[in-house]
Amino acid sequence: MGERIKKLKKIRIHREGTEELLYTLFAIIAIGVILWRSFDNVIPFAIFIAIFGTAWLLMLNFYRCPIRYFNGDTEKIVVAPADGRIVVIEETDENVYFHDRRLMISIFMSPLNVHANWFPVDGRVKFVKHFDGNYHKAWLPKASEENEHADIMIETPDGQEVLVRQIAGAMARRIVTYASEEEDCYIDEHLGFIKLGSRVDVYLPLGSTPSVKMGQATTGDQTVIARIP
Repeated sequence: MGERIKKLKKIRIHREGTEELLYTLFAIIAIGVILWRSFDNVIPFAIFIAIFGTAWLLMLNFYRCPIRYFNGDTEKIVVAPADGRIVVIEETDENVYFHDRRLMISIFMSPLNVHANWFPVDGRVKFVKHFDGNYHKAWLPKASEENEHADIMIETPDGQEVLVRQIAGAMARRIVTYASEEEDCYIDEHLGFIKLGSRVDVYLPLGSTPSVKMGQATTGDQTVIARIP
């Protein structure tokens, strides 16, 4: 029981969902009271609470924000920027910024995953750019370039450049980025938040060694996904 309480204390509600959860809860309670008082039969009230109460609990699950700290040396380490599963590990031509080949590792987040994003490396933010686009399913290859996305370029203490791309999915309609240009960033800090199903790509220098496999589940700020040379 003690361990369970400790785990609960490490989970909070993300600030992106606080207002939505409160307003939605108040609306459910208000409509529930009206239904309870308006009908002699309890069935309408029970059906409403069952459907919308479940939906609210799913929202609560979506907006949970675990408090995490990486336990280990962060030098040359790349941690998962998000909860989810690995859908891409491949060398690819990156022709927007680097104009050379990079190792790309992609994590797909389902609506049931934590959707807070963490910085994958220590360093300094060189720039942050947002691009409007389509809303293809996040696991499709074309989603990386054609979907709405935000690009965050980070320079590590060793001078290596790492590109993090937050990508909206078929259901996602809002990308929030907390990273600011010319600010120092660290593993354990929040990079941003993406609402509903989405994806995060990380572009690493060639020679980086993947530490994960295709289909592997990741835990944001905990799972080491690669080591930079």
